[in-house]
Amino acid sequence: MNVRAKFACVEIKKSMGGIYDERGKYVPGVLHGYRFNPVVGDSEENKKFFASTPSGSIELHSVRDDLFELGKEYYLDFTPYVPPAPVEQPMPKEMKK
Repeated sequence: MNVRAKFACVEIKKSMGGIYDERGKYVPGVLHGYRFNPVVGDSEENKKFFASTPSGSIELHSVRDDLFELGKEYYLDFTPYVPPAPVEQPMPKEMKK
């Protein structure tokens, strides 16, 4: 079952953090935190989403500071993950009897 929700970015904050570079070395830096809450009924569309969207909040972090804008609304799609079918590998000749 797929679910489409609509959330608003209600907070952006900075904190100390870092990333691992391509050699696996930790590089300290600034993390940007984004917090989202479900939209409320200030438009007809938002009233419909408010009535059917799960409640709660979502918090994301990134080294990028340009992913989301404070006060802007975003659609969020939840789609179940379906793992790919396993690929059968041919048996090596030396293992065949």
